[in-house]
Amino acid sequence: MTPPALLQLRSITKTFPGVRALDDARFDLAPGEVHALVGENGAGKSTLMNILAGVLQPDSGQILLDNSPVSFPNPHRAAQHGIAVVFQELSLVPNLSIAENIFANRQPTNAAGLIHWHTLHSQTQQLLALFNLSLPPTTLVRNLSVAHRQVVEILKAISHNPRVLILDEPTSSLTARESNLLFQNIRRLKSQGTAFIYISHHLSEIFQIADRVTIMRDGRYVDTLNIADATEDLIVRKMVGRELSNVYGHRQKPVGPEYFHLQNASRPHAFQNISFSLRQGEILGLAGLVGAGRTELARAIAGIEPLHSGSITLNNQTLRIRAPQHAIAHGIGYLTEDRKDQGLFLRMSIRDNLAAPSLRRFTFAGDFLNDSAIHAFAESNCECFNILTPSIHQLVGNLSGGNQQKVLLSMWMGIKPKLLIVDEPTRGVDVGARAEIYHLLRSLAALDVGIIMISSDLPEIIGLSDRALVMRTGHLVAEFQKHQLTEESIIAAATGVQLN
Repeated sequence: MTPPALLQLRSITKTFPGVRALDDARFDLAPGEVHALVGENGAGKSTLMNILAGVLQPDSGQILLDNSPVSFPNPHRAAQHGIAVVFQELSLVPNLSIAENIFANRQPTNAAGLIHWHTLHSQTQQLLALFNLSLPPTTLVRNLSVAHRQVVEILKAISHNPRVLILDEPTSSLTARESNLLFQNIRRLKSQGTAFIYISHHLSEIFQIADRVTIMRDGRYVDTLNIADATEDLIVRKMVGRELSNVYGHRQKPVGPEYFHLQNASRPHAFQNISFSLRQGEILGLAGLVGAGRTELARAIAGIEPLHSGSITLNNQTLRIRAPQHAIAHGIGYLTEDRKDQGLFLRMSIRDNLAAPSLRRFTFAGDFLNDSAIHAFAESNCECFNILTPSIHQLVGNLSGGNQQKVLLSMWMGIKPKLLIVDEPTRGVDVGARAEIYHLLRSLAALDVGIIMISSDLPEIIGLSDRALVMRTGHLVAEFQKHQLTEESIIAAATGVQLN
């Protein structure tokens, strides 16, 4: 039996220039319920939640709260009605502290109207304890890892004691341990009457935490299922409108000889004495908890934060990589985990983004760009990588998350990579786009491109890797061949737990 509704969205329609983002969409939420909302990138999930949060206004339709019509002309009005949101794109201020971000514009004050810092920091520590974090409340957000920023964003929303909490891809930057702590807090708040709208591309999470799931496709409502009556295959079929089989694909040709060697690589306070090799066409998984040093190692190989000591050898040539342009010159590309802040030029076109890492390839007579060559390269990549866009002149910031990720991957094709490091390659990407990205990585491996894949998604590590390494506290602690890869073995190595 469907529980009584706390919140109802009826016949919501929203049109942007040239695109109908929502077409008669609907959704309902019961008190103390966790209701998942799923769909491919571009299905309309975020648009619907932006309307509920007061960020966007619907063209037509109705919002009911406690069976009474309401309108949210701005986020402040939505917040007044008890609706809080943790958006996929973080809204923190980097130059403010954790405490100042969580309690922005509502800091505790004394009789003179001055901020009561002791109380502010004490309340912040209580919230941080929910995730077992011992970070000083005075820590500037800019000094936090992506994962810790995600936690702060979640705590900021929880601190409002909302009636409805919308979580948009809340675990996209979290480790398994932090995700479990999030689920514990969701269950605690749920028992106190808080209702949750949970958006995630990780369907396994939905079965752990949700009571019901609503599926959207192409801006339209598809179905609502009780979790007890659902399966992953059924949800995926309804999401994409087709069967998706063998999502990780298979190796297309045997791996080649060893051609890349990292020897005794160290960087103070990041990683120590890391050594490993890579074969041509091999997909090497790199697993570990947040703070293990995986991203720092990748950035060092790519010349962003160079090695302090150690050596890099590629095709029997010892490389001296002191800056990203040195890595690019040797055919080493790095696909960052943070596509919006560090990977893409959101206010520039697809065409310009695709050419950015390899401009020298498109120059003639010294300093002149070959516009027709850039155009042809961009058109070819959009077709090859199935980037869904009306034009290569479309701004990257207007694309869905999955298409942005495909732009980020395809822009490295201009350097004709010999080694490609992909850091969380499917973060915030739906199941259909994931399958496409896995296929693209398999295709690159078949062209003898060696791939180092950093991922917090253990099924992704197991499904795609030929071999996997595990890091813990800056050290390489384990290596697993394909047949040895299990979630239990990887987690045990990452946490230092001995399996019986």
